[in-house]
Amino acid sequence: MAFVEKCGRDSWRVRYHRDDGTIGSIPGFPTKKAALDKADEIKVDQRRGSFLDPEAGKLALGEWSVTWFDSIDVAPATVAQYESLARNHILPRWGATSLSAVSGLAVHTWAKKLRAQGYAQATVNTIVKIMTMMLADAVDERLIAVNAIQPRRRGRRRHQKRREQVWATPEQVLTIALQAAALVGPWAAVLMITAAWTGARWGELGGLQRCNLDLDAGTLTIDPDTGALHEVNGHFELGPPKTAESARTVSLPPFLTVLLRAHLASHVHAHVFITAEGELLRRSNFARRAMRPAADGNLDRVHPRIRVLPVKPELTFHGLRHSHKTWLIADGIPDVAQARRLGHRIPDAIQDIYSHVAPEVETRLLEALQQRWIDAVAALRATTHAQALNAHLQLTAA
Repeated sequence: MAFVEKCGRDSWRVRYHRDDGTIGSIPGFPTKKAALDKADEIKVDQRRGSFLDPEAGKLALGEWSVTWFDSIDVAPATVAQYESLARNHILPRWGATSLSAVSGLAVHTWAKKLRAQGYAQATVNTIVKIMTMMLADAVDERLIAVNAIQPRRRGRRRHQKRREQVWATPEQVLTIALQAAALVGPWAAVLMITAAWTGARWGELGGLQRCNLDLDAGTLTIDPDTGALHEVNGHFELGPPKTAESARTVSLPPFLTVLLRAHLASHVHAHVFITAEGELLRRSNFARRAMRPAADGNLDRVHPRIRVLPVKPELTFHGLRHSHKTWLIADGIPDVAQARRLGHRIPDAIQDIYSHVAPEVETRLLEALQQRWIDAVAALRATTHAQALNAHLQLTAA
């Protein structure tokens, strides 16, 4: 219900009841008629359920972010990412700005400045996405009428060449794995080889436990509830893998069951892959100490503890999964078998329901992976690079 009051010699205001029982006020009307017209408008909007409290939009984005973060239901790692971007970018610029004062044009101008400062396009896109979601939910809560951030339909087209994912041949993967073993220990080599010959993700291998590895059957199982190791704000927790399709059972080529059996005999931890110190794997540590030098080499460093040669610069751990996919394509493995093995969703719903991997296809897949291992070992033994590397490793061991 809305009504009018005189609040000065030539000034009127409109009062209205809020849903919580309090009374709001809109001052500044020069005549009683103008105030009554506004009161009638509010009454109509309230009956329709479309009335927006003008005071609600004055809530600062920083205050709204507290409520918003409490409400979102996403993976812990995603929350950590959102909170970090909000803390370091969004709140310093927009925290004191009221929701109704956020301008879409100003946000896009700010995003342009972030790109100019050297932030990656993906990072800037995520920052703007978070703000967009905040304002969209503010609209749903009837704090503001519209979301000010809308897609840009004008401006210069950005011709960004999609960066091709770096992948490696089996021989290169084996060489990198040997160098990683020299740098941090044999466990790193087994981890890399397992990643490349199964296509499993970092979190899936970090979270892999002995109970999910059946070497007699030659399978590795990604549990739907605890199949991935998540590192959130420095703390570890087991949780679901990336997608529902990621929960799967992956068959192992024969050589890998032998390799993993020997690896499991080297420790008694419940997790399959741990550091030489018996700790769970931290991705940043592994990248710095093993992945980067093993792939890029360390010829630029002065007197490193162990000298390693460049093999496949810029190859990432995820690149091992991409390498696996590349090998499957080259070996003519059907798309369905690739998707099932890598935990990818099959876009066609009907195909997803009726698609199965025939036993003979799985056999052919494992035979191809086994042969790639045999060829990689043979090629490595025949190269002067491998001879020099083996001599170096023997010297290091001595």
